[in-house]
Amino acid sequence: MLRITIPSGKTEDLNFNTFQNYELPAPPDGIDAEINNNVILKFEDEEEAIVYAKQLENLSNELTDKSSAQNIAIGQIITAIRNDEFVRGYQQ
Repeated sequence: MLRITIPSGKTEDLNFNTFQNYELPAPPDGIDAEINNNVILKFEDEEEAIVYAKQLENLSNELTDKSSAQNIAIGQIITAIRNDEFVRGYQQ
């Protein structure tokens, strides 16, 4: 199982509730929240994480307001996935 942590202090307003507030699809294996509001994305493997990031990209491309809070949150999630060391290693 691959777990990608998005620290709450490094992103604006991205927390466990962001997925509900903006009706974002959850990763296939779900989301966890830590006490410090870090968001943990759970995937079976790196390939599943990459597919999920592409799904979010498609959602982002459909949004007309590129400066919306929803689009910013999507971008932060995609960046966290792409910056994960295991995902980067898998892509090479």
